[in-house]
Amino acid sequence: MLYIFDWDGTISDSAAKIVRCMRSATDAVGLGEKSDDAIKNIIGLGLPEAIRSLYPSITAQQLDDVRTGYSAFFVDADSTPSPFFKGAMETMQALANDGHTLTVATGKSRRGLDRVLKKLDLDKFFHGSRCADETASKPNPQMLLELLNEFNCDVNNAVMIGDTEYDMAMAEAIDMPRIAVSFGAHHIDRLKPYSPVMCIDDFSRILEWQGN
Repeated sequence: MLYIFDWDGTISDSAAKIVRCMRSATDAVGLGEKSDDAIKNIIGLGLPEAIRSLYPSITAQQLDDVRTGYSAFFVDADSTPSPFFKGAMETMQALANDGHTLTVATGKSRRGLDRVLKKLDLDKFFHGSRCADETASKPNPQMLLELLNEFNCDVNNAVMIGDTEYDMAMAEAIDMPRIAVSFGAHHIDRLKPYSPVMCIDDFSRILEWQGN
C-alpha cells in the first residue's frame, strides 16, 4: 500500500509557527493583518498560492517580498522543528515495518522539507515526496499522480492522509481513498463533504485502514 501523508497539520504540529511567520512577513511589507483562522486556512497551499489567497490584490513585488520574508522567518523559527502529533512516528514506523511505502505530499518547498527531514534524521525514512514548488500546488492532484507513477501504483492501492480541504479535494479528483485527520488546520466538518474513508482524531487509527 502507498501511504501519502501531508506534512504540516497532519504529521507536524506546526500551525502556530506558520501563523506567526506569515504574520511577521506580511507585517514587514505593510500589508493588513489577517486573523489566525485566515492564515490557518491557507496551510497546505504552495507559498505563492497561499499569499495570493490571503491578499488577492497583492502586487508582484509585494508577493516576492512576503515570500522572501516568510522563508527567512520560518528557517529561523524552524531551527527547532515542530513536534509531531501524538502517535505519528510510531504509526508510520509500524507501517514501514509492515512493508508499506511511505511518502509525503506537501505545500512546503523542497528546500524546507529536506531541511526538516535532515534535522529530524528522517531523510532516508520516506520512500518519496512531492513539494509544491516542484509540481502543481494543492488542490491540483498532480503531485499524487506523480507519486502513483513513480511507484507504479494503482490509485486503489494508495491512500492520502491530510488535514485540509486541499488534501481531500486533490485525492477526490482522482478517486483516491482519503483519510481526514481532525487535529490539523481545517475543522473536520470541512473535510467530511469530500467523503473520506475515515475521519480520525488519533493518528494510530490509520493502522485500521485495510484498503479496498
